Amino acid sequence: MPASSSHDYYALLGVAPDAGEKAIRDAFRELALKYHPDRSREPGAEAKFREIAEAYAVLSDPRKRAAYDSAGAAGVAGLSAEDLFGGIDFDEVLSGRGFGLGQSVFDRFLRRRGLPRGEDLVVDLDISLAQVATGGEEVVRVVRVSPCPDCRGSGAKTGTTRRICKTCEGAGRKVTARREGGATVQQITACPECDGRGYFIDEPCFKCAGRGEVAREETLTVQVPPGIDEGMTLRVPGRGQPSSDPKGKPGDLLVVARSLPDPRFERRGEHLWHDEKIGIPAAVLGAIVEVPTLDGTVGITIPPGTQPDTVLRLRGRGLPRFGGRGRGDLYVRVQVRVPQRLSAEERRLYAQLKKLGR
Repeated sequence: MPASSSHDYYALLGVAPDAGEKAIRDAFRELALKYHPDRSREPGAEAKFREIAEAYAVLSDPRKRAAYDSAGAAGVAGLSAEDLFGGIDFDEVLSGRGFGLGQSVFDRFLRRRGLPRGEDLVVDLDISLAQVATGGEEVVRVVRVSPCPDCRGSGAKTGTTRRICKTCEGAGRKVTARREGGATVQQITACPECDGRGYFIDEPCFKCAGRGEVAREETLTVQVPPGIDEGMTLRVPGRGQPSSDPKGKPGDLLVVARSLPDPRFERRGEHLWHDEKIGIPAAVLGAIVEVPTLDGTVGITIPPGTQPDTVLRLRGRGLPRFGGRGRGDLYVRVQVRVPQRLSAEERRLYAQLKKLGR
């Protein structure tokens, strides 16, 4: 991603041209929280994140900033992605904002061609609403493939080696050429002798059966930020599947947060909804009833004449907003319970109410 933006970097971050280092850093962190592609649902979030990241990369570096201030976008035009981001530790920049994983997103943006990268692993993390409220450390278990410790990934029994295919000389492919008109046409296919592997294993490793890799279950601890959004992804760099090339980088582990069902509440973002059933007398005359919250039960007043499906709002009794900006609310939906069985006395009283036109 070379620097080529025609935007005003200061305007992108929402800071003044004379803003200090801290103001620029704080502005970027707030915008990163909003547009980070691992959590934002806003359209175009990833493109917006690229823009603010480029702005921060220029304005946080004194030399790049001076060049930009003197010549505008032309002063930093042509900078490569490595020139822009090479000296920035985004893990450190975004620490404390619920990420701690900042570098991984730039690995995705700036990934070079070359050695193959391992696949990402995706696991769901089921957490209760109480855990969403407090955040903290959670344990996840993943099954990863790793090189076989006995054969060190070769697939061959200890003390033996792979035998190179003589047909393809270890390339794993067969190249044929033919002339068509004035051109030479090449066709590349998997070597039929070794099925594209490039080698033979005469004595397979007992532990991995010649595959060169084994599956292992690992236990990892991830830090869950308070108020984590439903479906938000926590990225753990380098904890995915290994690369097919020993020199390649492994993929990442993607931990997707899922809220466990709670019989008391329905989650809607940072807000909670609770259905509270009351009897007809309480709805008519009013009452004080105890309702659950994440912090224990509280008494609420049911006003006289409350109608079915009336919603009462308890401010600040919901979940924390992600990023530490207060809490959502608890909405109590009042449901009036109509009795199906009546005692003789109850039937007599309801009959009197009926005569009164009630």
